[in-house]
Amino acid sequence: MDLKFSVSARIAAPVSKVFEAVADPDQLSRYFTTGGAKGRLETGATVTWDFHDYPGAFPVEVIEVEKDRRIVLEWEANEGVPAEGEPVVDAGYKTRVTMTFEPLDDGRTLVTIAEGGWRETETGLNASYGNCQGWTQMLCAMKAWIEHGINLRDGMYK
Repeated sequence: MDLKFSVSARIAAPVSKVFEAVADPDQLSRYFTTGGAKGRLETGATVTWDFHDYPGAFPVEVIEVEKDRRIVLEWEANEGVPAEGEPVVDAGYKTRVTMTFEPLDDGRTLVTIAEGGWRETETGLNASYGNCQGWTQMLCAMKAWIEHGINLRDGMYK
């Protein structure tokens, strides 16, 4: 069994605007990385993302960026959020995230986020479900931010 998923959303904005909402750390911090993002998503970079609902900032390796088309990331696999006050323990391997941005005929952008690479274990399966939930929330938050200027994640978790 290959543990992977793919989620998509249509955003009512041109592909260049939607792509920048992910690649630009200032924009990403307004609707997704609630603790802040540091570093622009560019091929070969390692950036930092922080979330108020997850303990501590963590590195995100940028494998490939094709402007207005695709972003490929790798990060340490998360096999569960530790109990409050407990340190984050690396799972010892990475998963790969691929985001694609497709312009649609009606002026909207189809964003698809796929992630895979978890161990074929119960903890790997549970971790994949958690990340699927997280990326779905990211797409919803991005849609609300770009289309209406609303931060859905503000106060949602802590």
